[in-house]
Amino acid sequence: MAECHPVAFRWPMKAKVERGAKIIHVDPRFTRTSAMADIYAPVRAGTDIAFLGGLVNYVLNSEKWNSDPFFREYVVNYTNAATIISEEFRDTEDLDGVFSGLMQYTGNPKDWPFDGFVGQYDPASWQYARRGAGGAPNPNAASFDELIRSLRRPPAERDETLQHPRCVFQIVKRHFSRYTPEMVERITGCPRDTFLRVAETVLENSGRDRTTAWVYAVGWTQHTYGPQMIGCCALLQLLLGNIGRPGGGIMALRGHASIQGSTDIPTLYHSIHGYMPAPSALKRHGTLREYLASEASATGYWANMPKFMVSYLKSMYGDAATPENDFGYDWHPKISGDHSHLPMFVAMAEGRVKGMICIGQNPATSLNASLERKGLRRLEWLVVKDNFITETAAFWYRAPEVQNGEVKPEEIETEVFFFPSAQVAETEGSFTNTQRMLQWHYQAALPPGDCRSDLWFTHQLAKRLKALYADSDLPRDQGFKNLVWDFDPDVPGPMEGEPDPEKILREINGYYTGHPERHLSSFAELKDDGSTTCASWIYCGVFPEPGKNLAKRREPDPPDVVGAHLNWGWAWPANRRVLYNRASADPRGRPWSDRKRWVWWGNGRWIGLDTPDFPLTKPPWARANPNGIGLDAHSGSHPFIMKPDGVGWLFNPIGLVDGPLPTHYEPAESPVRNALYGQQTSPVLKYWRRDDNLLAMVGDERFPYVITTYRLTEHYLAGAMSRWNPWLTQLMPELFIEISPELAQEKGIRNTDWVRVITPRGEIRAKALVTGRMRPFNLGGRIVHQVGMPWHWGWQGVVTGDVVNELTALVGDPNVSIHEGKAFVCNVERA
Repeated sequence: MAECHPVAFRWPMKAKVERGAKIIHVDPRFTRTSAMADIYAPVRAGTDIAFLGGLVNYVLNSEKWNSDPFFREYVVNYTNAATIISEEFRDTEDLDGVFSGLMQYTGNPKDWPFDGFVGQYDPASWQYARRGAGGAPNPNAASFDELIRSLRRPPAERDETLQHPRCVFQIVKRHFSRYTPEMVERITGCPRDTFLRVAETVLENSGRDRTTAWVYAVGWTQHTYGPQMIGCCALLQLLLGNIGRPGGGIMALRGHASIQGSTDIPTLYHSIHGYMPAPSALKRHGTLREYLASEASATGYWANMPKFMVSYLKSMYGDAATPENDFGYDWHPKISGDHSHLPMFVAMAEGRVKGMICIGQNPATSLNASLERKGLRRLEWLVVKDNFITETAAFWYRAPEVQNGEVKPEEIETEVFFFPSAQVAETEGSFTNTQRMLQWHYQAALPPGDCRSDLWFTHQLAKRLKALYADSDLPRDQGFKNLVWDFDPDVPGPMEGEPDPEKILREINGYYTGHPERHLSSFAELKDDGSTTCASWIYCGVFPEPGKNLAKRREPDPPDVVGAHLNWGWAWPANRRVLYNRASADPRGRPWSDRKRWVWWGNGRWIGLDTPDFPLTKPPWARANPNGIGLDAHSGSHPFIMKPDGVGWLFNPIGLVDGPLPTHYEPAESPVRNALYGQQTSPVLKYWRRDDNLLAMVGDERFPYVITTYRLTEHYLAGAMSRWNPWLTQLMPELFIEISPELAQEKGIRNTDWVRVITPRGEIRAKALVTGRMRPFNLGGRIVHQVGMPWHWGWQGVVTGDVVNELTALVGDPNVSIHEGKAFVCNVERA
C-alpha cells in the first residue's frame, strides 16, 4: 500500500502514529509497507487462503471468541451461520479437495469455444434445506410484482444453537479444522510464531469496542481463486463482527483512479449498469420477464430489479422502449460466452476477431504477451487511443519477434490507427474511487493538437455510427437506431465536439421520463412502468436536481468531529459511507458500544453519523412478513438488505461457480504438491490449452522457483504513461528481478548481474537485485525460493526493457476470468 497507494497510506500511518493503531502486512515481499508495520508476515505467493483459513480456525477455537457474547450475537443474528444446508452437500473434507456437484464442463458453444473451463459445478447440493419445495417461477405473470412473488421459496431451516451438523457454522468449523498454525507454516512458509502473533492481534482488535479492517489489491485478485481469497477474508470479518461497522470491512485498493467507476458503469463483458448481469444467449434470457425470473430475487432489495432494469432500458432506447416491446429488451446485446480479455485474445490468435478498439490498455505487453501479439497480427484493423505511441500501437514494427526477424512487418496485414488522447487534467468529469465515492474533477488545461478526451472519442464515434445506421431497415439494426444519444452541450465549449459531461451524469443519475429537467433524487423513486429513466440505479441521487451535482461537494466535517464527511463528494448508494451499517447496532438497535457507534435506532427512525443502509422507519423489533417480497420479507434485525435472507453469507449457496467455501488450492503452476488435499488446483479454473500457452507440471525441476509480479511507486502499469516521463525514468530506469541472497549465492549471481528468467512461455533478461526483501521459505522441510519482478517495461518510451508478461500464462479464475499473474514458476540463470 505504501508503494502502490502512497497517498492513501497516510491514513493508516496517521491512525498508527496518533491513535495507536496496529498495522499488519502479509505479503510475499518485504516492502515500504512492511517497514512501517507492527507485524510483517511473509507468505509464499498464492497461499493466502491457507493463511486466512488458519485465522478462521484460530478464531473459532479461541477462548475469547467462545466466551465473549458479542461474537455469538453478531454471528447468529447477522450471518447465515444457523442456516441448515442440504443433506446432499459434501465438503472438500469429504471429497479430498472438491465439493459435491463437480462434473465435466459442457457449456462451450460452437460459435464461441473459448470459455476455458476445465470443469464445472452443479450447485444444487449447496442449497439451503427448506421447509417444502415451493412453486416454480412464472415469467408469464401479468405484472412484475406477480413475477417477483412467484420467485418466493419456503423459508430455510435454522438451528440457532449452532449445533446441527449441517448448519453453516458447523460446516465452516469442520471445513477449516485442518488449517492449523502448523499447516499454515507448511503451506505458506510463514513462521508459526509470526502467524500466531497476527491471529492474536486481529482477534484482540475485534469486538464491541474495536474493529479490524482488511485492505487488499491485485495481489489477492490475480489468481485462479482470487474471488475466493476475498470471500475468505469476508468470512473471517463476519465471524469477528467487523462488517457494517466503522473501522471494519474489507477495502479493495483499486489500481486506477476510477477502476471502481469502470465496474459500476461497466466496461466488463458480463455485467451492465449497477451490477445487473448482462443478458446472455446461454441462459433463459429470451424475454425481459425470463431474464428477471432468472436473475431477480423475491426477497431482499434485488426484488426491485424490474424497476432498475426497465429504467435502464428507457435510458438506452428512450421513447422507443415501451411495455408492448418489452422496453426494447430484444434490441439489447446478449453475450454468447466468455468475452473477457483472455479468451478474446485466444479467439483473436485463431483469426476469429476482425477488429479491436484499444483504449487505456496495452495488450502487446499483457499476459503471455507473445500470444497476445499473435492475436494482434491476425486483426484486420486496430484502433489505439492513448497518450503516447504504446507498444500495442507499435507492435507491427517494433515487437521482439519483428526485431529478431521472426516476423516481417510487411507480413502483418493489420491496419493500425492511432488517436492521441487527452490527459486527465485536460478533461472534465468524475472519478469513482475505492470507497465508492464520486468526486468531480475539472479541466485544468486544453489538450494540445489533435489530442481528444475519451468522452469526445466515444461521443463522436456514437454519432457517426448512428448516422450510418439511420437508413437501415434491418431488424438487427433497430437497437442502434433507437439508441438515445443526446449529449451535445447547449453552449459549445472550447473543444469542438466535446460532449457535456453533466448531461451524461444526468442520464446516469436518472430523471422522470419525458421531463429531463426533473431529476431523480433516489433509487427509491424508480418505477417498472417506464415512467422513470435511469442508466445506473446505484448512482441515482448524485445529481438530484439541475445545478446540484453532489460529486462537486468539498465540505469536510469540522476538525475533531467524528463523522462520515457526508458533504464531501457523494458515495453510492444513497451517499452511504459504510455499507450494511445497520450491523453497527445490535439486534435491538442500540450501538454495540459508544466508542463504535455509527447508526442506531432513535426517535422512531434510524439515525447516526452515516446515511442508514436500512429502511429508515423500520424498527428493530419488526417481524419479517412470511409472505412478503423485497424488504418486507426481512425483519428489523436483518442488516444485509441486498441478500435474499438479509444476512451475511459465511457459506455461499449461489454466486460463486468454484465452491460455496474458500479452499486452499495451489496455483496452476507450483513447485509443491497441495499439502491439504489430493486436488492440486481449482477443479474448475480456466485454462486455454495451446502449444504457445504451456504450463509447467507440479514440481518441474526446470522451473523450481516461485515468481510474483508487482508495481513500483515510480511507474504505472505497463509504463505507457510513466516510461515517457524523464523524471520517473531517471528514478527507476531498468527492469530488475529481486532475488534473495541465499538464492544468489546458490546460483552464483551477484548484484546487478544480467540474468535470464525462463518459464514455459518465454524468456527475458533483467538486472539482478540481490536483496533481503525476498526470502526463501521452509515448506515442511523443503526450501523453496521466490523471486519478484515489476512489470512496467516494454520497447517504447524514454527507457525500455524486456516485457515481463512474456513469462505469464493465460490461465484464470472461473468467476470473472481474472488471470493468475501473481503466482507461477520460473528458472533464473546468469545471462
